[in-house]
Amino acid sequence: MLYPLATLEAEKLHAIQDLEKDIGSPVVALAEVEADSAALPEDQLKKLQELEQELGVVLVAVRPN
Repeated sequence: MLYPLATLEAEKLHAIQDLEKDIGSPVVALAEVEADSAALPEDQLKKLQELEQELGVVLVAVRPN
């Protein structure tokens, strides 16, 4: 499972903003995406991890459909 940022309609966004005000803390909305991670050989995994470090992001290799 992957959880990217959710795309929200105005009504849902307002509900989250109201909750943030109520609890005094930012809230991040994520959407569930069905995906299976790819099993990478060690050399390919190392390349992925190096690029993660270089870009400052998390990368996930997934199996093609």
